[in-house]
Amino acid sequence: MYKRILVPVDGSNTSNIALREAIQSVGDGNVELRIIHVVEDVVPVWDVEFLNINEIREALRQAGRQILAKAETVARDAGVRAETRLIEATPAGARIASVIAAEAKDWPADLIVIGTHGRRGMDHLLMGSVAEGVVRISPVPVLLIRGR
Repeated sequence: MYKRILVPVDGSNTSNIALREAIQSVGDGNVELRIIHVVEDVVPVWDVEFLNINEIREALRQAGRQILAKAETVARDAGVRAETRLIEATPAGARIASVIAAEAKDWPADLIVIGTHGRRGMDHLLMGSVAEGVVRISPVPVLLIRGR
């Protein structure tokens, strides 16, 4: 039985489905649920005068806090207590999958429940897959939940 479940969320329908699956896994309430959102660092590719990187970073943090607040409400409405954590991917260019795997190790989680979009072909090649990256490097079992 899993006692500590880590759920990365990004606000997508797929991650919401994964969150609901994790909430159902809690069952009797003896399971700790940690919901995380990873904010990628913004690294400007071009030197553009009107681009304020700090404003963009703060907007991403605020969006992440809103995503976590909604996820916490979903858990609370289901009668599940969950803690949330906003994590900034550092250093710049750090892969989200690596940040999630590190959080699973440091917390320490027994299971990661993460949504996958199930992309294939060119979409997969271009977009990549955070979930696939997590599966490849996770120190704990990963439950992939496919979006509809």
